[in-house]
Amino acid sequence: MSGRQHRETEIARQVRARGLAAGRSLAMIADEIHEVCGPQFGTTKIKSHRLSNGIALADVIEQVRALFERDGKPVPGIGETLLSAYESGMKRPGPEYLHYLCSVYRVEPVALGFDGPCICGHPHLAPGGPGSGEPKEERPDISPGLRQLLVPQDGGFPPTDGGEEDENVLRRTLLKLLAGGAGVTAGVGMDSQLLGAVDNVRRKMDDTMVSATVSPAMLDQWEQSTSGFGRQYMNTPPLRLLCDVLLEFSTVRKAMERRQPVDVQERLCRMAAQLSGLCGMIMIDLGDHRLARSFFRTGRTAADETGDRALRAWVTAREALVPLYYGDPREALSLAKKSRDMAGHTPCAARTMAPVVEARALAMLAGANGSRQDVVEQAKRALHRARQAFAQMSSNDQEDAAFGYTERQLYFYQGDVLVKLGQTLEADVVLEQALGKYTDEDMLDQTLIRFDRAMCRFIEGDIDEALQMATAAVDACGPDVDDFPRLAMRPAGDLIKAIQAKYGDLPQLRAFRDRLAPGDSNSSASASGAAEREV
Repeated sequence: MSGRQHRETEIARQVRARGLAAGRSLAMIADEIHEVCGPQFGTTKIKSHRLSNGIALADVIEQVRALFERDGKPVPGIGETLLSAYESGMKRPGPEYLHYLCSVYRVEPVALGFDGPCICGHPHLAPGGPGSGEPKEERPDISPGLRQLLVPQDGGFPPTDGGEEDENVLRRTLLKLLAGGAGVTAGVGMDSQLLGAVDNVRRKMDDTMVSATVSPAMLDQWEQSTSGFGRQYMNTPPLRLLCDVLLEFSTVRKAMERRQPVDVQERLCRMAAQLSGLCGMIMIDLGDHRLARSFFRTGRTAADETGDRALRAWVTAREALVPLYYGDPREALSLAKKSRDMAGHTPCAARTMAPVVEARALAMLAGANGSRQDVVEQAKRALHRARQAFAQMSSNDQEDAAFGYTERQLYFYQGDVLVKLGQTLEADVVLEQALGKYTDEDMLDQTLIRFDRAMCRFIEGDIDEALQMATAAVDACGPDVDDFPRLAMRPAGDLIKAIQAKYGDLPQLRAFRDRLAPGDSNSSASASGAAEREV
């Protein structure tokens, strides 16, 4: 019993004593307890009646069982956990249990806080109780002095020993043993009070463990849902997927709020890390880098609780994409190296993903620094490490585009790096191979690949072919470009900027801008600034 519960029982005991001294009925005392304790402790009406009777949960259960036996019915399975659930408002008793609870307290269902008549059709009211037909007992209002004594106005509670009555029994027994020395053992017997306290402590631990445990079937279902969201990542509209993922994320969070066994808690933390990381990935697609970082931060916290190097490395590698797309490639490079160090020699997705991100960041830095040869060589070595790590991954990880890393992703990003390094012939071959590995459903990466191939044509000086390929990439997205992830439209803006900087505002460039934003005469800023609008 917590200090708060102890205080609730203490106040109810005082109200009961004063009510009995004043000659009030138990039903009226229950009303007083509910009036005093309800606002402070959330004491329900049904619990108020037990407190007004001055009995424990076990007493109510025995009375219910005795009534079942009297009526020739099998002994019910009602226990303290179920009765506590009724008293806390978490559950509502069924019609039969409600009938017998009304019989125990000699009141109608409404007095216990439940609507509707009892199934027996007969009154349960005690003489003088509400609705019994007898004159109703007048109950004076609780005096302000008594109310202040029972419920402090500042909401504080006096210090308590923090234990319940069972613990006090054990303490008193221990003190007797300590005071009397070794020879006093025979004088301290295992009486019914001590035996009851011992069993109550054990039973409460059982109740805590049983009530807090998530079933294996439920855990399996949540893990399957998490894996399913990963499979949907490439072909489900991001906002729709985000809603589904967050609903599951909320369910897992509620389970984590309660004490769980170590193995269950670890599985919940794993799911929390994966779902949070997936939300971060979706926020990248939607263009909100701030929320993406927040989700990855939550994912890191959850992954740290599992102690799984591969999972921690995966979250960090995914987080590196935020600065890669929306920030400083040097930060992306730093996070990718951190992910690689976390993964160590463990065969996992991060061992492939991290060097790919390294290579992409290095390629961006090489472009900014005029294609420095040493940076180019570092990027190629990173790609080589990624290919080696991919060969060591499990087949399941090689088929998972979200929580693993697929061969088509490896080809795509290898080609992307080669484009940024200016090696267009090799890049075009690799990108064409990558495109052939995608299905018709995986549109996001296919769009990015087509834009990369268009950039190859621009670098080679074929502007018309570059814009034709870019237009085909946009057309493949469907009639409503606005519904496609913002991330897929970033390369369009990059291509427009590059062409405009080198060749000026060409007629075919204006036609491409109109395709991106039809009816907008100022579509240049709209297309080329796709990323900036969302940063």
